[in-house]
Amino acid sequence: MTDAPSYGFDTLQIHAGAKPDPATGARQTPIYQSTAYVFRDAEHAAALFNLQEVGFIYSRLTNPTVAVLQERLATLEGGAGAVCCSSGHAAQIMALFPLMGPGCNVVASTRLYGGTVTQFSQTIKRFGWSAKFVDTDDLDAVKAAIDENTRAVFCESIANPGGYVTDIRALADVSDAAGIPLIVDNTSATPYLCNPIAQGASLVVHSTTKYLTGNGTVTGGCVIDSGNFDWSANDKFPSLSEPEPAYHGLKFHETFGPLAYTFHGIAIGLRDLGMTMNPQAAHYTLMGIETLSLRMQRHCENARKVSQWLENDDRVDYVTYAGLPSSPYFERAQACYPKGTGGLFTFAVKGGYEACIKLVDSLEIFSHVANLGDTRSLIIHSASTTHRQLTPDQQEAAGASPNVVRVSIGIEDADDLIRDLDQALAKACG
Repeated sequence: MTDAPSYGFDTLQIHAGAKPDPATGARQTPIYQSTAYVFRDAEHAAALFNLQEVGFIYSRLTNPTVAVLQERLATLEGGAGAVCCSSGHAAQIMALFPLMGPGCNVVASTRLYGGTVTQFSQTIKRFGWSAKFVDTDDLDAVKAAIDENTRAVFCESIANPGGYVTDIRALADVSDAAGIPLIVDNTSATPYLCNPIAQGASLVVHSTTKYLTGNGTVTGGCVIDSGNFDWSANDKFPSLSEPEPAYHGLKFHETFGPLAYTFHGIAIGLRDLGMTMNPQAAHYTLMGIETLSLRMQRHCENARKVSQWLENDDRVDYVTYAGLPSSPYFERAQACYPKGTGGLFTFAVKGGYEACIKLVDSLEIFSHVANLGDTRSLIIHSASTTHRQLTPDQQEAAGASPNVVRVSIGIEDADDLIRDLDQALAKACG
């Protein structure tokens, strides 16, 4: 698109990165189900492998369908470039990979999805990396946790499961002062509700599986680079600032400037880790993004109505939705997330663990699944499922206590959702 930044979000979510297929005139982006791509000649092939020319070589690295999705997400997030991969968890490893090395650490919010806590506290140790978990509302604690081996700060814009909203600007200021990037997982908010880059984030990650695709069909992830971080300002990021042996001493930041991180993600990350998004998944996600703003408006509208009803129900101890005036994060949400705070929140059921189990087993419209961001309303008891591997203290910090269920409010009729919760609560708390 010409002068894409001048278009509104609703236009960009449909058109950014796409144009009619030059071979057939097909208006929808085709699924380029191809492993490899023919070179024009030997010189063309050499230029592609030397990173002297942009093009398609092999679908582990680049694919035309995936490329459209990457450009669309970079545009919607206000970034310089993006790299799509096979899942949200893959995106988190891809995000850290150019930054970290043995002995390095990431400072991470305590309010993260349970799988992320496990990945950061356990799995990344196999790379020689480590994570320090802190309450990101306590900026002094964040500053104190950052040391000479810290390479990034990591948070979620709207945390899963509790719906807590992060003050991204404040965290970005701390990260900037330390000379390290802030990475924001924007899965729950999406670029429609929150633009982390505009608030100072250097990198944004997504599980595209969730709201971006919105229909529960495919998994995927993405890393978006703001293009604003100076990777050569210090010696902390040699993968980007120093000569790369695999490319005859090429320096990514010196050569590619604002696109250095993106090129590294493809040329090194996807090449060696192989966390590739398949073209069919990219196609489903592109179709989902076309209605993102419409769906998010309805998710927010329904979440407000359902959370208000739950808050006034005697069978419920509390509701964590930041869109409620009673939330301690309500004012922050109004300032930082003016379009709404999404469709994700938790509520505590009187009767504790057993009542939560009865509740999820008694619902009829809500689906009991380990997912969020679907058009359908979803529920899960995090303490016995997604956050089961965490300690009680970690569960509490993440907002996944045994008496709490997480709901992802869909785009159905809100009154139907309320009636379903009402009958299930009656069975759970009777």
